[in-house]
Amino acid sequence: MPILPTTSPRSTFPSDTHHKRRRPTYWSASIPIFLRRLFRFPQMDFEFALWQMLYLCIAPRRVYRNIYYHKQTKNQWARDDPAFVVILSFFLGVSAIAWGLVYGHGFIGILKMILFMVFIDFVVVGMVISTICWAFANRFLTHRHTLHAVEQTVEWAYAFDVHCNSFFPLFLILYVAQFFLMRVLVKDIWICLFLGNTMYLVAIGYYCYITFLGYNALPFLLHTEMFLYPVVMFLIIHFISLFGFHISANVLRLYFGE
Repeated sequence: MPILPTTSPRSTFPSDTHHKRRRPTYWSASIPIFLRRLFRFPQMDFEFALWQMLYLCIAPRRVYRNIYYHKQTKNQWARDDPAFVVILSFFLGVSAIAWGLVYGHGFIGILKMILFMVFIDFVVVGMVISTICWAFANRFLTHRHTLHAVEQTVEWAYAFDVHCNSFFPLFLILYVAQFFLMRVLVKDIWICLFLGNTMYLVAIGYYCYITFLGYNALPFLLHTEMFLYPVVMFLIIHFISLFGFHISANVLRLYFGE
């Protein structure tokens, strides 16, 4: 029995079954449906999205246990409710306002920061990462079935879903926790350097871990542990950075100025 609720009585999206394709090969047919629903706020299941966010922090494996139910009922792996994206974008907007006020940016500066955090940090970078992971999984990790088996591929929309899930804990660490600790993190003391650099390592490591869980949940993929390999590289970078490169201070200086 699933831990998370599998649906909500308030979710009243039309089925849109005539828009679906049986086996999308490249770009998922669910993307236009997702975009059409992006501004239908009364029909979004915000409660379920918040439950997912909670479990991404305390038990991320449970989030992906529900995708099997979604596959059976919707005939796609990706979520078709944009509530998660809307909530996360709202949180990013609030975070941008807080950062802008602390750094003394005016209205235009804060507006630019909101647009940058939501559309560049979250959407554009996420689309690039999702496309790379989607192409890699379909090219190297799918089962090679027999002639009579039905080929299965990763939907691009599902790859972006995985990015959204992975981004939320990273957001909590680098956009929220770092905000409250920034007065400490920017000090020119080695322990502050260690704390700041370790926060970035944990955030990126958690991102890679939830990405691995997302692709590992698909039964037709092999060797999904490869999504954890970048963690080794970041561990090496973290170790080298401890000899004098203050990641947190340099990122904040680059992002917000002096």
